[in-house]
Amino acid sequence: MDKLKILLADDQVLFAESLRTFLNNYAGDLAVLGIAVNGREAVAMAAEMEPDVILMDIRMPEMDGVEAVRIIKPRQPGIKIIMLSTYHEDALVRSALLAGASGYLLKDISPTELIAAIRALRSGIMQISPEIARTLVEELYRGERKADGKEALLPGTPGEKKDGTFEWLDDLTNREREIFTLIATGYDNEGIAEKLNLAVQTVRNQVSTIYSKLGVKDRFEIIRLANRSI
Repeated sequence: MDKLKILLADDQVLFAESLRTFLNNYAGDLAVLGIAVNGREAVAMAAEMEPDVILMDIRMPEMDGVEAVRIIKPRQPGIKIIMLSTYHEDALVRSALLAGASGYLLKDISPTELIAAIRALRSGIMQISPEIARTLVEELYRGERKADGKEALLPGTPGEKKDGTFEWLDDLTNREREIFTLIATGYDNEGIAEKLNLAVQTVRNQVSTIYSKLGVKDRFEIIRLANRSI
């Protein structure tokens, strides 16, 4: 198996150099190509080096990590980008993932866990720190409980029928249900395309259709909807 080519993007040079040394010395299947010190450099180096994976900091000078993701993903959709940051803010997490990042990990992750997360990208599964995932779930459900403790459905989202089934089951085709399930279990578009043997653009079109049918805006609402049906 070919080595996964890694690009690091972080303005904390000591951290980035230490990470490069560790990955190159302790992961024989990974190879760090270089280090970008800001988002603008990351965009240029991604185009030049064509890495498989970018470990991208959020807060960097000249151009932040989220903006770099927004530029890189349309140009080079095959690149997997993991945000590696010290920031827990929900808005940053959502912005990064919606821009096309394949994961969001905190910098206090152990080196061995980081290597495992990078390797897991081959399967197309999004990588999110447990602390971040817990915060996102809490945010999704916050304010959605009725006074009696039962969940209240948000306006514009499919509701539960009297027979206990859910309207989205009727609204989605068999293929859309497959894609819905993969989204809810953490697969990104590239992972779904590989698993179902579809073109990535076909998956994007199907995901847009699912969002429209279900009245949702993003993958986090898909996960919330899936949790209601189990």
